[in-house]
Amino acid sequence: MAKRGGFPGGGMPGNMANLMKQAQKMQRQMEESQKELEEKTFTAKAGGGAVTVTVSGKREVTEVKLSEDAVDPDDIETLEDMVMAAVNEALRMVEEASSNNMNKLTGGLGGLPF
Repeated sequence: MAKRGGFPGGGMPGNMANLMKQAQKMQRQMEESQKELEEKTFTAKAGGGAVTVTVSGKREVTEVKLSEDAVDPDDIETLEDMVMAAVNEALRMVEEASSNNMNKLTGGLGGLPF
């Protein structure tokens, strides 16, 4: 009497086994790519270089540099805006690098649950 469900011989068919191997390979590549990204730094400037912010691939601010010209006690709002602009740009750079890495791994396929 034949078993219900499953595949003859109890194993996965060749195509399914290959698909699983490919998925595992892609997962390893994604993990390696993520680790490489986390080790990188991204630097952005605002206000013509008056504010420089460096962000890690982990999306953590690691350094903020201010030129003396950027510090005007009578205009703190401008300094705040420049810091915010530099941080946002650095984070955008991380996101772009992350997206580019993912596109390289998936061949541009979207909507996959990887």
